[in-house]
Parts: sequence; structure tokens; C-alpha cells
Amino acid sequence: MSDFPFLSVLTVAPLVGALVVVFMPATRAELAKRIALGWSLAVLVLAVFMWIAFEAGGDRLQLRESYSWIPRWGVNFTFAADGIALVMLMLIALLVPVVILASWHEAESSKRSVPVYFALLLFLECTMIGVFAAADVFLFYVFFEVMLVPMYFLIGSYGGHQRQYAAVKFFLYSLVGGLFMLAAVIGLWVVGGKTFDWQALTQIDISTGTERWLFLGFFVAFAIKAPFFPFHTWLPDAGGAAPAGSAALLVGVMDKVGTFGILRYCLPLFPDASKWFAPWAIALALIGIIYAALLAVGQNDLKRLVSYTSIAHFGFIGVGIFAFTTQAGTGAVLYMVNHGLATGLLFLVVGMFVARRNSALITDFGGAGKLVPVLAGVLFFAGLASLALPGTAPFISEFLVLIGTYTVNKPVAIVATAGIILAAAYVLWMVQRTTQGTLNPALAGVESMRRDMSIREKVVVAPLIALLLLLGFYPKPVTDVINPAVQATMEQDLGKQDPAPTVGTVQEAHR
Repeated sequence: MSDFPFLSVLTVAPLVGALVVVFMPATRAELAKRIALGWSLAVLVLAVFMWIAFEAGGDRLQLRESYSWIPRWGVNFTFAADGIALVMLMLIALLVPVVILASWHEAESSKRSVPVYFALLLFLECTMIGVFAAADVFLFYVFFEVMLVPMYFLIGSYGGHQRQYAAVKFFLYSLVGGLFMLAAVIGLWVVGGKTFDWQALTQIDISTGTERWLFLGFFVAFAIKAPFFPFHTWLPDAGGAAPAGSAALLVGVMDKVGTFGILRYCLPLFPDASKWFAPWAIALALIGIIYAALLAVGQNDLKRLVSYTSIAHFGFIGVGIFAFTTQAGTGAVLYMVNHGLATGLLFLVVGMFVARRNSALITDFGGAGKLVPVLAGVLFFAGLASLALPGTAPFISEFLVLIGTYTVNKPVAIVATAGIILAAAYVLWMVQRTTQGTLNPALAGVESMRRDMSIREKVVVAPLIALLLLLGFYPKPVTDVINPAVQATMEQDLGKQDPAPTVGTVQEAHR
């Protein structure tokens, strides 16, 4: 089974599906939707077989494939996955069919081609899989940049208010970050013996000054993509203007390329520079946690509020990465997965409210739970998962990040904990203003607000709710895959060992 070219097939399959769907006439929109959904489900099935073929605790990089591309420059189509990449690939394979089903009527109001919309979603899936599966630095950069194209058109052509402004801002921010990375990629090729192979580059020695400059080139690109403070301003605009399904993929998966890139490229390729810049990265992460949470509290737009919550969550992921402990690192990667599930669900449910009210403003709702009680209940659950309520998956990852950070840097863990309190404030206040209290008289005259969740919408949210609960009580199948890759990064690449338990802790454990 492991000899099967899973990663290349997973990358190419959605592209083929996109080409099939995009050339369908606009009059066959319903057929285009069905083909796109079926194609994405086939990719999900293949991803499940890939998960089965992966050996947790085996080689660091598995499922490796390599095909010559530009021999003169040492560029190859090299794919390989460690545990970190594997869980992100599974997240993509799961979210895309959910988003396609959730977006069934999303493109119809835009007066643009429905088949093109679903073709763009499949093309986006292709690029997202490619960026996580790439084991060649140049190939990673190509997917990193091409990934912008489908999302740009999804926002700019099918988005809501100020969609063109948001699309251009998203593209320009990401493009500037990509230029920093391109300069660093070229520099790495020069000092690395004219190769782009990830495994070969992890073995080279780089002078201190050069390593720090190369680290900065990659880190700036990833900090913009995540985004970290102060590179975050594009996300609320893009998340607010994008269609709900596209926003779920933007925040749930695409932004994780930034944190994944730090783990896959910054830490292993530039270990000394990573340790030197770690205090600054942690400072940016902490500012992002508090600053974005405070901004979220004051938002009146549901989609922008969810976008700001994601910036705060990425702060926790940043803290977990740069704490340099296996526990915090595993928590950070698990946070990437759980955030994709929780925020993906939250964006999709918010999109259902917006579609019914034709407005994303919280003040246009009020007491909506009296009209759509099931939908309001799902919004409440999604909000609780987002604030990391015990029993939901994000709690496990947030706890691991904080406890792993506390063992090496108590002040950072204490400051980050303030973000949990603020999360409860902005989530519960959003839910209260949207679904609780006296019914807004304006809602009574909106016929669509009297329709509670349809069967299709229930099918959309059911797998996300199930996974958030399952991983909240039993995350072991995922952590067993993640932990060896994180441990290899911390111990082999950075030379970091987890701190031994203190005498007091050991005595307490024996009582």
C-alpha cells in the first residue's frame, strides 16, 4: 500500500476534477455541483487509505515520491509527508466536501458562473494539498504562490461587500510575503549546494549571519500568511468579504500554511536563528492573542469577529511552536487541526445566518434563536468549541500548549491564559446578541429567518461536531501521528530536550 503514489495522486486528482467542472455550461450547474462533491469525496476516501498506509512512529518522512522537473537547477517534484503534514492533508480532504455541500446555493446570488465557483474550490484543494505534501523547497514555493489565485477569484468574484478591495489586499499582502520567501529560497539554494531537496538542506552548515537573514525571509512570509501581529490586517477584510465556505477554507486551512511552514522550514533549516528569534516571535504571538481578542469583542460584523478570533488563536499556535517543548509543539499542531474544525464550523454556521438575514451585522439579529432554535444551538456549540470548552477538541490542544509552555516559561503561559478569558467574553457576547434576548422586530418580517436547518445543512455540520467531540475526549489517534514529527523537530533539528519534572512535581505525582 505504501508504494502507491498517494501524495501525487491526491494533488493531481482535484485539479482534474476542476478541469472537468470548469468547462461545463452554466445551464448544467446542478450537475457541476454533484460532480465537484463526488470528486472531493473520492479524494477524501483516498486520503483515508493514505492515513492507514502511514506508519506512526516510523520514518520521519514517509510516502516519498520524486520526479525530475528542472535538473539543471536541482528542482524535482518531490512529495513526502511527516505526521504534521499528514494531519493537515486529512483536514483538507475532510473540509473541502463539507464546504462544497455548504456552498450549494452560495454562488447563485453572485450572478456569475456556478460551475466556475466549484471548479475554483477543487483547484484550491489541489494547491493546498500540494503545499503540505511538497518536500522540495522550490516546489513548496510554487504551490505557496499559486494557492493565492483561486482564493483571489473566490473572494473577488463571489464575495460580499467590498470583495474586490479585500481580494486585492489579500493578494498583495501574500505576494509581498512571497517575494521575501523567494529571495530566501534563492539564497538557500546558493549556500545549500544548489539543491532544493528538504532532507539535503537540513544537513548543511550556514554561517550565523546568513542563517538569520534566510530565517527572516521565510518567517516574514509565514507570519503574513498565518497571520501574526502586526501582519494581520488583511484577514478580517478577506474573511469578512469571502463567501462563508471559502472563508472556512481560508482560515481553517490556508492560514495554517504559515504555522506549518515555520515548523517544516524555519526550525529544521535554520535552528540557531530560530532559537535566536524565538523571544521576538513569542512576543508577537502574545500581542496577537490579547490585541485580536480585544478587537473581536468590539466587532459588529459576525464574519469579521470570527476572523479576529482566528488571529488570537494563531497566537496560541505561535507560542506553542516557539516554546520548543514536545508537549507545546504537539499542542500547536493539534491546535492547527482543531482550529480548522471549530472555526470552519463557526464560519459555516455564521454563513447560514447571513444567508437567511442577508446581513452579517450582529445588530440585525437579536433573539434569532426563537425563530431558528436548532441553528442557534449549533452556533452556541461552535462558539463553545472556539473558546476551547473542556470536552471539545480545542481544549486539549490549548491545554497542551499552555502546560508545555509553562514548564519552560511561566510568564508567557500566564499572559497567554488571559486570552482564554477574553475568548469567553467575545464568544458568549456574540451568541447572546445574535440568538438570545428579545426578538428583533425586524426579523419577524424576514421569511427566510423562519426556516431552521435543512437536512443538507445538518449533514454539513454533523461530521465537524462529531470530530470536535471525539477529539475532545480521545485525541490519541491524532497525537500519536503528530508527536514523533514534533519530537524529531525539537530534538534532532533544534537540539532541545524536554525539561525533566521537578522534585515537587514527582513527589506530588506519587501521592
